[in-house]
Amino acid sequence: MKTTFSLTTLLFVLGLPVLVNTVFVKTAADAAEPKQITLWENGAPNALGTEEKDKPRINVWLPDKNNAADMAVVVCPGGGYGGLALDHEGKQIGEWFRSFGVTAVILEYRHRGKGYGHPNPLLDVQRAIRTVRFNAEDWGIDPAKIGVMGFSAGGHLASTAGTHFDDIKEPNDEIDKMSCRPDFMILCYPVILFDAKFTHRGSQNNLIGADAPKELVDYYSNEKQVTEKTPPAFIFFTNEDTAVPAENGVEFYLALRKYKIPAELHIYQKGAHGLGLAKNRIGVETWSELCKAWLINNGFLKK
Repeated sequence: MKTTFSLTTLLFVLGLPVLVNTVFVKTAADAAEPKQITLWENGAPNALGTEEKDKPRINVWLPDKNNAADMAVVVCPGGGYGGLALDHEGKQIGEWFRSFGVTAVILEYRHRGKGYGHPNPLLDVQRAIRTVRFNAEDWGIDPAKIGVMGFSAGGHLASTAGTHFDDIKEPNDEIDKMSCRPDFMILCYPVILFDAKFTHRGSQNNLIGADAPKELVDYYSNEKQVTEKTPPAFIFFTNEDTAVPAENGVEFYLALRKYKIPAELHIYQKGAHGLGLAKNRIGVETWSELCKAWLINNGFLKK
């Protein structure tokens, strides 16, 4: 079978930032700009400086109050832990969630392109979840309906948030006192496996380095970190994805199944890596509606 290997996929496999140019039609929904919040007002832990790249932030897409659901999703764009695909895996996702009343929180986490690796992306997503939970009442959100979503390497980060969560022993502020456990995970062609045949090496190397000790490799091999406390998950892949093969999702699904954690896995036959919402891609474009149905079936979203 002939395989089409695009420049975008090649850059991703090499662990380089991928920029996707998308023409977006201005709509009424675009009029309401997201609210930007710096996660740590007095500087992030392990910050290398005080420049903008050293300040992880969230962009909060609040829905129209007349259409608001009482749930929120922290969204982690992909980029191989070397960049962030903030358009098709960020802005477009925020607009999509807002269209049916969900508060979307797009996370600009630290990564290798900004000089950061382990443990900083995890610290950033945990702080983002805590920040949403801290603001839940003001934003009209049920604190038990706060999920995490991620694409590709962002999917690895989201699955890390769902398998690595603890209370801070000595909180620095009121936000630190909030739980960072997500109530559900939405994982879109996520990197899961580390140091395995189907690993995306660029993501692994950017996060923990090429010579990371086995303990750290296992720590971030999230299929090995599932427990009875891991939240439920919606997962989708495509069979044609050669950058992050579907085996990543299969192994994670089986780990969830072992602990009887509710999970749904979809593997579409057609579609390359990095599709985002996959608009006008026959077949795989249905993932977003299936995801909405899963949220409804699991009690996070009302019909």
